[in-house]
Amino acid sequence: MNQRRTDGYVPGASAAGEEDPGASVAPFSPLPPIDFSASSVEVARALIGATLLVDGVGGVVVETEAYDGEDPASHSFSGPTARNASMFGPPGRAYVYQSYGIHWCLNLVCQEEGHGAGVLIRALEPTAGLDLMRARRGLQNVQLLCAGPGRVAQALGITRAHDGLSVGEPPFQLLPPAGPVALVTGPRIGISKAIEKPWRFGLAGSRFVSQPFRQSGVGP
Repeated sequence: MNQRRTDGYVPGASAAGEEDPGASVAPFSPLPPIDFSASSVEVARALIGATLLVDGVGGVVVETEAYDGEDPASHSFSGPTARNASMFGPPGRAYVYQSYGIHWCLNLVCQEEGHGAGVLIRALEPTAGLDLMRARRGLQNVQLLCAGPGRVAQALGITRAHDGLSVGEPPFQLLPPAGPVALVTGPRIGISKAIEKPWRFGLAGSRFVSQPFRQSGVGP
């Protein structure tokens, strides 16, 4: 019988705007299997190009943001609460919160339990279940279905019920990138603290990101 790993390892199982010409592009290189015990920056980079599905609906991850327990822009910065408890849980789990009391947002927990790090899924390129996504979102434009974290959650049917669930088990399915990817990076969106950190990552050339990448630089 196979033993289940507890370190968060998951085995191999764009109307938002065009990429800014000044954004720096990382060289193509194959990505390893996603290890959620790594830092949020490492996981945010590794998720670009991966396929994320919820009950068979989803697509290719084209935009992420990293957040850390020592990051003043993170929900976890002030410590555990009832709202963010999952962010301090085991790596490789979903942390789902509601933004402004309206939109659900999906994050994937990283690092060791108790640290409080996660990666916000900001945008997908839809590839599976497009008809259901269109019905949930009430629009036809494929480039707008998952261009933004609230749109991602609505299109995939994410709610608070998904909070704390493992992304390595149904209803989630996470598949590694099919091939090498190139990344762009820049500052995170919609925050007022730690705005200088280049912790937003995107798939170079994607038209499915939520906003164009304008900041030069490549993440570590």
